[in-house]
Amino acid sequence: MTKIVIVEDDSMIAEIYKRKFSESGFEVLMAVSGEEVLNLAKKEKIDIILLDLMMPKMDGFAVTKSLRSGEYDANIKIIIFSNLNQKEDRDKAMDLGANGFITKSNYNPSELVAEVQRLSDQLEEQKKNEERIYNQNNGQEKKEKKKRILLIEDEDIFLDMFGNKLRQDGFSVTFAKNGAWGFKEALKGNFDLFIVDMIMPTMSGAEIVAKIKMEETIKNTPIIMLSASIDKIIEKEIRKLDIENFFLKTQITPSGLSKKVSEILSE
Repeated sequence: MTKIVIVEDDSMIAEIYKRKFSESGFEVLMAVSGEEVLNLAKKEKIDIILLDLMMPKMDGFAVTKSLRSGEYDANIKIIIFSNLNQKEDRDKAMDLGANGFITKSNYNPSELVAEVQRLSDQLEEQKKNEERIYNQNNGQEKKEKKKRILLIEDEDIFLDMFGNKLRQDGFSVTFAKNGAWGFKEALKGNFDLFIVDMIMPTMSGAEIVAKIKMEETIKNTPIIMLSASIDKIIEKEIRKLDIENFFLKTQITPSGLSKKVSEILSE
């Protein structure tokens, strides 16, 4: 789960931001001052800091400079979130080590969550590409065994979207286009994670999961479930299942799914 620190001194707005980000799968920590941000960065494993520039005593520029001093995790993504949006403000923040800049007045809470997720995914892609290029240039391409994913999905568009991204990110992906076929593949027992669509020909996603959980050799394999839509019946079925995550296919990007797979398999 992505851990984010949000800096907001208005308690009502802070509560809205916290709820919106939490609903979207973030672990949220709130702060009201620069000193509090730095304390959290020392104590917690932070992924993203959504940082205002205007704060009492210690402004966002000073916090960014401190975070990039070498005393804190260099992998923390610093996204400036401020109405100080003049070019000189942006340039100064980026020169100090910020990774992105969002103008407060341009986004409502829901749009803010989407933009932070987009920036985070983009930064992760850049980091992976830089590491890949570095390793290739230094003759150090990793020889690690690829993690194996079974993607049980009957729609070609989603097989292509999700499958191609997972392969691009270094996973080995096997496809199965109906429920019975998917369960037969799962029984081979050589997969690290299953991704299962809820609505499938010959056998539903819920039936596949139920059968997997009865097989001693594969019952502990992590499972992510997907669905094009959700109603009360499907939601009730999902809540009974012992799975890692559930996503609506229209609300999870290929990058987002690949990131979630990486998080699960690295735990």
